[in-house]
Amino acid sequence: MERPVSGPRAHRPVTAASVVALFARLLGMAPQARHKPRTPRLRDLMAIRQHLLFTIEDCLSVPAHRLRRQIERARTPQELWLLRNDAFQLIAQRHDQRTAAERIDALIQVFEGWLDPKQLARVR
Repeated sequence: MERPVSGPRAHRPVTAASVVALFARLLGMAPQARHKPRTPRLRDLMAIRQHLLFTIEDCLSVPAHRLRRQIERARTPQELWLLRNDAFQLIAQRHDQRTAAERIDALIQVFEGWLDPKQLARVR
């Protein structure tokens, strides 16, 4: 009685999906593995916080004070990234939208490596 072949010599059934995947790999179009964001340490969070706080440094309103407290309480880079919209609003009220966009866009490099690259979009 013959044993079934297993291991690297085993024949797998050919499917349309496997053929498409093979061609995608050969043509260099295979989906890239997602990079998992790093886990931040306290000093990493402190550095990100300082950059975000610096963007609203000249905003002295009550909402700016509230935002500073939210920034200080944020526990992840993701939480800090979500606060950038509030920072944009404060800066735009104090100056203009162009200044706000420039300051918020400058934060992108601070967040690189901490978030999924798809999230790091510029302000339009």
